[in-house]
Amino acid sequence: MTAVSEQRAVDVGPSGIEVAYERFGDPQAPPVLLVMGLALQMHGWPDGFCAELTGRGLQVIRFDNRDCGLSSHFHDAPLPDVPAAHRGDLSSASYDLSDMAADTVGLLDALGLAGAHVVGMSLGGAIGQTMAIEHPGRVRSLTSLMSTTGAPGVGRPDPGVLGVLAGPPPTSREEVIERTVRAVRVMGSPAFACDEAALRERAARAFDRDYDPLGVGRQAVASLASGDRTARLDTVRVPALVIHGAADPVCDVSGGRATAAAVPGAELAVFEGMGHDLPRELWPRIASLIAALVARAERAPVSG
Repeated sequence: MTAVSEQRAVDVGPSGIEVAYERFGDPQAPPVLLVMGLALQMHGWPDGFCAELTGRGLQVIRFDNRDCGLSSHFHDAPLPDVPAAHRGDLSSASYDLSDMAADTVGLLDALGLAGAHVVGMSLGGAIGQTMAIEHPGRVRSLTSLMSTTGAPGVGRPDPGVLGVLAGPPPTSREEVIERTVRAVRVMGSPAFACDEAALRERAARAFDRDYDPLGVGRQAVASLASGDRTARLDTVRVPALVIHGAADPVCDVSGGRATAAAVPGAELAVFEGMGHDLPRELWPRIASLIAALVARAERAPVSG
């Protein structure tokens, strides 16, 4: 897999932010935009998974969302109050998923791309859904991975998972790595082995690039402030795929089922024993599903 070195796009989207990104594969191949979830930087999409996609004839773009990694951070924004947001007080929201979706469209503009096949994981899935709703002409296909609709009755986390993430954020590099490992042991896939060495390497790399717990809080409040997308997902008209783990303790599989039911014609793939991560053993199967969706979308007549 050949990658263009990490780059920065400037004055991106209506907010005029900087976005750090990497681009892999043939620039003439169908572009797949990978949208990462809460707190994770672009390298949360493992290099090997990206290679599975480029090996299937796709161009891959991964990037840091706002408030994460080397993209713009909103340090001057109000302090995020995640517990209050869970109670319905959204006054600490600095932005919402519409703003994050506009960032991604702005990145497409910066790259000279009229559209892309959008693959979003967790919070990234919600951003991808919002893109498909609000910027339908820029989304060629939508893959929503381990995500939900925002409806309060579906996709709920297991209470035990929240306990692992409770408490003050770690401060040192080693504490961050150890907490990441503990979290993945709880949130990950029970039927598949955890590659702890690779996990530690990615956690260390993320810490060295940037560590901003308040940015994570701002992203979390943005998600809570964006509400239920169920009714608006009925307007999505691009080929869509929903992938979820049956053993996901962070976003219950009901969230994936609700997403597939809400998007007209969406395919649903549920993997037994998969949690809230990307097990190495499933990379080929997930990449093949995405590649098949892209091929189908590329064959479809352009509406308009």
